[in-house]
Amino acid sequence: MSQNVNGLKAVEVLRTFLEEDGWYPRQKEAETIFYANYRGHNGRYSCEARLRVEAEIFLFYVGAPLTIPPENRLTVSEFITRVNYGMRIGNMEMNMSSGKVRYKSSLDFRGEKLTSMWLKNSIVAAVTAMDRYLPGLKAIVDDDISAADAHTRT
Repeated sequence: MSQNVNGLKAVEVLRTFLEEDGWYPRQKEAETIFYANYRGHNGRYSCEARLRVEAEIFLFYVGAPLTIPPENRLTVSEFITRVNYGMRIGNMEMNMSSGKVRYKSSLDFRGEKLTSMWLKNSIVAAVTAMDRYLPGLKAIVDDDISAADAHTRT
């Protein structure tokens, strides 16, 4: 299999963007995954920027700083469905087994040069959305409110 030159160049674009934008990325050795933290108005988040070099796909994940207990997972699942309806960039998702919640944005840049502006737009959309909807997640867990009520609070 030949190396994907465009995908490999994207790794450098991503690294440079994260460093210059003040993300202080930590790269997983010999991989195309970068880890960083973000502090929003409503919480602190673990972030993962991932490049799939051969497919020319960029993925950005923002982990919620809480794990949903089993008894709240169905309500959170409904909340996530409400949040995702009409979402323009990205989506929120939950692992029903572990209770981990994250927001994901992605870019398919096949045949195009990945740019800092594309990265910034994708990353900002993800961290902004997670920070906006975290209070709703917390309200479901802490106050045992309905998904509809949590959604109206966001």
